[in-house]
Amino acid sequence: MNKTKRKIFETSMDLFAKKGYDATSIEEITSIVGVAKGTLYYHFSSKEEIFNFLVEEGMKLLKNSIDIKTSKLTSNLDKLKAIVLIQIKIIVKYENFISMLLGQIWGQEPRNLKCRSYVYEYINMIEKIVKEGIEKGELNSGDSSVIASRNIWIYLFNNDI
Repeated sequence: MNKTKRKIFETSMDLFAKKGYDATSIEEITSIVGVAKGTLYYHFSSKEEIFNFLVEEGMKLLKNSIDIKTSKLTSNLDKLKAIVLIQIKIIVKYENFISMLLGQIWGQEPRNLKCRSYVYEYINMIEKIVKEGIEKGELNSGDSSVIASRNIWIYLFNNDI
């Protein structure tokens, strides 16, 4: 990613996280980045494309981190511990991404549905590990979907999203 595209990426994520998608304008992004609209449109065709790129890249990072860490582990409890550590690192290092993503899970616009779909996909990854752990007797029985989604809800409530 070149320097201009990275700056657009970082600035947009910060604005979307702090102000929300609707309150962030292309003019504001270009003003803060210090580029003309034409330069921004050279890299991204719309604000929606910028947002989608941010969400897709962030989710790839999260999923890849989990896949790398859990693929070498045999115990589902160890996998869950690894996921919790990854979540903590992601929240600390990429808090704007998490705020941006979770701030858009409400509503019926295409971006809301897409963000919600990504969150459900993520929860399903964790739920699969929880179910396997329960089946193997590594974890106490319980509602695997509640166990898997618990951390997402804690973040939402702690950040008034």
